Amino acid sequence: MCIAVTDKRPVNLDLNAFHFPLPAIASISHRVSGVALVVGIGILIYMLDQSLASEASFNALKECMTSFWAKLIVWGVLSALIYHSVAGVKHLVMDAGFGETLEGGQMAAKIVFAVSAVLIVLGGLWIW
Repeated sequence: MCIAVTDKRPVNLDLNAFHFPLPAIASISHRVSGVALVVGIGILIYMLDQSLASEASFNALKECMTSFWAKLIVWGVLSALIYHSVAGVKHLVMDAGFGETLEGGQMAAKIVFAVSAVLIVLGGLWIW
């Protein structure tokens, strides 16, 4: 005999209804910044190759680096590096056993966002 099972799971999930805690957002952002670094380092290696190819290509790259878009790309790569580094230090500290509670994780995520924001703004001021 077959017993009917009532399935009360939602059929269509509303992804806008999910609310991620701050430590989860910090961890996901850490992974996203790592992917951005892979792409950004490829761009920087290409720029290095162009700068070393010849004097003419070095001068062309030097002129290109005065444009807004080139500075924005370099600032984006620098921002990803800054955030990834700060969040990586947080992960190392948490791996050592500090801040493993929910409150500790939330405080660490707030510190990561604050320190990263300050350093990213300073990096932008340095580039421009």
